[in-house]
Amino acid sequence: MLQEITDKIRAGERLSLEDGLALYDSPDLLQVAQLANEVNLKKNGKKVYFIENLYINPTNVCEAKCAFCGFRRDPDEDGAYTMSTDELLHYVETRMTKGTREFHIVGGHNHTVPFDYYLDTISILKKNYPNITIKAYTGAEIQFFAQIAGRSPETILRELIDAGLDTLPGGGAEILTERYRAKMSPDKASTDGWLEAHRIAHTLGLKTHATMLYGSIESLEERLIHMMRVRELQDETNGFMVFIPLAMQPRKTSASLKRRTSAMDDMRTIAISRLMLDNFPHIKAYWINIGPQLTQLATHFGASDIHGTLVEERISHAVGALTQSGITRDELQWMIQGANRIPVERDTFYNEIKVYA
Repeated sequence: MLQEITDKIRAGERLSLEDGLALYDSPDLLQVAQLANEVNLKKNGKKVYFIENLYINPTNVCEAKCAFCGFRRDPDEDGAYTMSTDELLHYVETRMTKGTREFHIVGGHNHTVPFDYYLDTISILKKNYPNITIKAYTGAEIQFFAQIAGRSPETILRELIDAGLDTLPGGGAEILTERYRAKMSPDKASTDGWLEAHRIAHTLGLKTHATMLYGSIESLEERLIHMMRVRELQDETNGFMVFIPLAMQPRKTSASLKRRTSAMDDMRTIAISRLMLDNFPHIKAYWINIGPQLTQLATHFGASDIHGTLVEERISHAVGALTQSGITRDELQWMIQGANRIPVERDTFYNEIKVYA
């Protein structure tokens, strides 16, 4: 079966759901890796990309109660917060570096503030930092804003773009099947709602990101359906820049190994993502979730991006992420060079800033 899949890949033919299941079932993980590496090298050579970015989570108050989340709080719960303008600017001022190129902004679905709060967050940051790219609000958040504001998702996106929005992050996708969402994130956007938000963003000229949160109740078939759904939208709009498989984190850092995805599953899922998503330029290995050493290995399993400096990642660390919450540019370079790859500092849109040959 792998020989048939190899022949299809080398002939430029698209893989089917059945092909994806065969790749998951194959006992020869290294052959799957070899295929993914071959595809990635044709697309990107030995270049592996990273960015100097800053995570900002303006609020952790959230009306949704997703089964996997340790970040959210109820409005009156201990630890709940919603940043004021001064707090937002102070947070950024005390964490930015001279090389910061991107603000990555996600938060809770805070129903106690109006849509203007989210709009003002963008406009205030753009006013004070006009040269920084603003990557803000997931497809699920866009649908939430439309609900609380009583406006269409397109109107919401147009207003955010006018305020300074440059791109959407890929979060809120989780697994794009309704069976999964009914059990794990019943209060958030539907499969069609998430896809709609990105479809509209693409038609309005934004390039965006797509994620997949794997490692809980989903079947392997559902993972592949998820990949195929974003692949179909990419066929339609060509608006996605990168696909980011995210390993599910347990609720506590003290959780046993049995509560975490295996290294084999992480590497296989990255490789299969590269093989299934023939129309995506990049597959990202998210070092926060799988750690620096597996991230190095992932660059030989089809990944051409390892994300960025982050500075203070909160959402994965609110559950069971064991990694540090930020990393330096030098460490990112070292990580890539240690994998015998070429580090490339990029901007949000994969324009190359510096190649570290």
